[in-house]
Amino acid sequence: MIAGNIAWSAIAATDLLLLGRIRAEAVAAGALAINLFHALLLFGMGLVTAASPLIASERGRRRHSVRDVRRTVQQTLRAALFFVLPAWLLLRECEAILLAMGQDADLAREAGHLMHGLQWALLPFLGFTTLRNFIAALERPVWGLIIMLGAIPFNIVMGWALIFGHLGFPAFGLFGAGLASTLSSCFLFFGLLSVILVDRRFRRYRLMGRFWTRDRERQRQVWALGLPIAITLGFETTVFNASAFLMGLIDRDSLAAHAVAIQIAALVFMVPMGIGQAATIRVGIAYGRRDHAGIGRAGWLALMIGTGFACCAAALLILMPRTLVSAFLDLSNPANARTAALAVSFLAVAALFQLVDAAQAVGAGVLRGVQDTTVPMIFALVGYWIVGIGVGTLLAFPFGMEGLGIWFGLASGLGAVALLLITRWTLRERLGLLPA
Repeated sequence: MIAGNIAWSAIAATDLLLLGRIRAEAVAAGALAINLFHALLLFGMGLVTAASPLIASERGRRRHSVRDVRRTVQQTLRAALFFVLPAWLLLRECEAILLAMGQDADLAREAGHLMHGLQWALLPFLGFTTLRNFIAALERPVWGLIIMLGAIPFNIVMGWALIFGHLGFPAFGLFGAGLASTLSSCFLFFGLLSVILVDRRFRRYRLMGRFWTRDRERQRQVWALGLPIAITLGFETTVFNASAFLMGLIDRDSLAAHAVAIQIAALVFMVPMGIGQAATIRVGIAYGRRDHAGIGRAGWLALMIGTGFACCAAALLILMPRTLVSAFLDLSNPANARTAALAVSFLAVAALFQLVDAAQAVGAGVLRGVQDTTVPMIFALVGYWIVGIGVGTLLAFPFGMEGLGIWFGLASGLGAVALLLITRWTLRERLGLLPA
């Protein structure tokens, strides 16, 4: 699960790497478009994440269940389709949305060009995520990793060809970067679907059998569990998106530096995110068995592993910031000097919040395993938006800390959410979160 998340983040990072070879402004425009896209993408991913705890708890109750697992996957795919249709209509107005947020007109126009190619990636990627949750809940996630590893070079080649005009394609520039991501998402979905239809361990579930059969109760369960997860991820994602938009109000160098630093932090975050996803499954299986001791063991072990990794990640960000930044920016180019210096300073703050970031990611995962998603959603609203954005805006503008103030605000918001989630996990039995 961890390796698959890193591969997914690497696919996103390759677009910025290629755009960084054009100019810093292209990175800034790409960051605006990608942030807006990811706000809706992660909302959809939260919705389809409902499949993991539902399948895991079903396997805890009846290990060889087939029909109920199939119904959960099918209804999750239908929920994804219902979400994507209005999301496409919103993303096509990318330029107008960015202009309404006060972003630079030239950057907004270029971001709109990228979004015209990128927006179609939403449906195939959510389909892939649903199928990946299915095989992960069966404790066989390796195929998701293999398909993702194949998508990395595919995305690089398609991005290189479509952005710069190679292999007989015209040079589409920013639009080509978005189109390459859409093609890569199709590669992911159809690649994993092919494996599931062929591999005998997955084929027996007949996921495409009577696909359009309605199951209102299962659809209700998917939305009841998935919508709070979606809103939680929406709060988390949009707070980082809002930080990018606030950076855009400062200057272009701050926005470009933020895009680089946040991409590095996102790569590191894939590890605790994967631990949290695995914890959801292990806790969910114990939840289905009504095994209170197993729930506690799986949850606390995941939290220990996640926070242990965070300490190593913090050391990496402190010791090697310029090396990490050099992957995205040409440090020998004087035009990038200020952007690089700002990115290094942002990574110093990112090192400080690694521990709380890991704790909140794994804490959310273990609570999803016991199908507790509504209260964590409220925690996310309070922590990310009231604490995080409030502190960040105050430090950035009235106190004159600019970009660093925004990053300290992000750290405070993550810390607040981590404290609330871990407290709730600790009190899980007293709060009646465990099965009777």
